[in-house]
Amino acid sequence: MPTRGVVYVHSTPLAVCAHVEWAIARVLAAPVSLEWTLQPVDPGARRAECGWTGRPGTGAELAAELRQWNMLRFEVTEEPSPGVDGERYMHVPGRGLHRATIGAAGDAQLGEDQLRSIMAQARTPEALSLALDRALGTAWDAELEPYRWAGDGAPFTLLTQRAG
Repeated sequence: MPTRGVVYVHSTPLAVCAHVEWAIARVLAAPVSLEWTLQPVDPGARRAECGWTGRPGTGAELAAELRQWNMLRFEVTEEPSPGVDGERYMHVPGRGLHRATIGAAGDAQLGEDQLRSIMAQARTPEALSLALDRALGTAWDAELEPYRWAGDGAPFTLLTQRAG
């Protein structure tokens, strides 16, 4: 059963744009040509976004390919599919990659075991708050938010993974 998602490249140097397209093409096994626009929050940088369809797990593969370029700011989403949770990956230079399970409404979900581990390790209310913020990706969200707003109204490309 195929699923779908979105790749948001919020910020990349111009010289890396072709590499991003090649990375996405490797995962989808299909040619990729994105429409790159200026990223107003980061002068000189480019941004692009594309929707994709493919098998469950494609979002993780896309994020793994894109994280090879530490200077990229990106998000990859994958919608839930039968028997598979949705996911969101966020990458910020200097912060690395964050993965979250995503529910049908688009909210980050924390599992019971994850919450129990956080509660067992947190010795103070402040430590609990910090651990929950980290698990939810709060710092990644805060750093990416200006880049998200700058992308309103930007061109969107739809890609489909080749069967095989």
